[in-house]
Amino acid sequence: MSRCDRFAIVNGRLALPDRIVEGQALIIAAGKIAGVAPLAAFDPTLPRFDAGGRLVTPGLIDIHIHGALGHTFNEPTPAAFAAITRLLAQHGVTSLLATTATDTLENLTAVLAFARTWMQTPTDGQHAQLLGVHVEGPYFHPAQAGAQNPAYLRTPDDGSAAQLLAQANVIRIFTFAPELPGALALTRTLRQHGIVAAAGHSTAQEKHVLPCIEAGLSHCIHLWSAQSTTVREGPWRRPGLLEVSLTDERLTGEIIADGKHLPPTLLKLAYRCLGPDRLCVVSDATSGAGLPEGSRFFMAGAEYEVADGVGMMLDRTSFAGSTTLLDRMLAVLVETVGVPLVEAVRMATLTPARVAGVADRKGSLEAGKDADLAIFDPGFQPWRTLIGGRWVDGDAS
Repeated sequence: MSRCDRFAIVNGRLALPDRIVEGQALIIAAGKIAGVAPLAAFDPTLPRFDAGGRLVTPGLIDIHIHGALGHTFNEPTPAAFAAITRLLAQHGVTSLLATTATDTLENLTAVLAFARTWMQTPTDGQHAQLLGVHVEGPYFHPAQAGAQNPAYLRTPDDGSAAQLLAQANVIRIFTFAPELPGALALTRTLRQHGIVAAAGHSTAQEKHVLPCIEAGLSHCIHLWSAQSTTVREGPWRRPGLLEVSLTDERLTGEIIADGKHLPPTLLKLAYRCLGPDRLCVVSDATSGAGLPEGSRFFMAGAEYEVADGVGMMLDRTSFAGSTTLLDRMLAVLVETVGVPLVEAVRMATLTPARVAGVADRKGSLEAGKDADLAIFDPGFQPWRTLIGGRWVDGDAS
């Protein structure tokens, strides 16, 4: 649908950062949120869109997603980027970081270049907006590679990071293992470029992680997944990356709330340790998302399968990302884990916006921010999505 310059969304339950409000109208003007006001306070001639009593949230923001529908962001093609971002828009996801998987340097640099071109191309309001790239790998420890292709793993001291950082202005998050040679120097370089330095796929002990935090490391990806934990050295217990992630208040973190990667007890533990202002829910969806059970899919040359509602390595030794998008993960957080509705929404909107550095224009239903929002039926079933003031056609309703 074409964008109406100014209109009001009425009869919705508005998810503000700290509460749910009813009986208020959300005013949209020229692709921005103009404000929230009582029905009697705005021009009665203003066009109205009736939300039918449904939940209205800020557009969901996924800062860790690899792909969907048989495509990944490791494919620097219009077809791949369009298919993924179109599907996300239909599920209430209005912004994202295209997340790479470990691959050849040549392909990773090609992805960065293409992502920049994609971001500069005018959109039609039918695709989730690309905010930048989350570079996940190739600087990971082989013992915690998970589904990352081990053939392309590297260490940060081999000089290759300079090739990736030549396109630093498109990178928002860069994930690496803090224990690898050159990791401390890489942390400092990332912070100099204004890139979020993140830890993951790591065997690190606390002694490796703390110096990187002091140097600017501020985020940890998918808690419990490919994360080192406490080990014993004789009588001594040495905390790993997981324990640091859960206890160091300088860090933000992520959980994959698909009900597969983590049982409810661990999701509750992460929520209680970090809270909704430091903990993001991410999909970590791979190209198996949107495909039927038993489908085979590929990422950076490796083959995986959709099995039991999640991505799996063929030998079943590791998950291979999720096949679930953020809308369904919110249902898990609220209905299974018991996270309060307002806080669960914040974990998928304002908190990831802050981590990605876009909270000044994304992540909450506040005046002056982009008119990105999602409207849900009960159970977080997507009904309508608005991106930049334009309704998405063909919503998954």
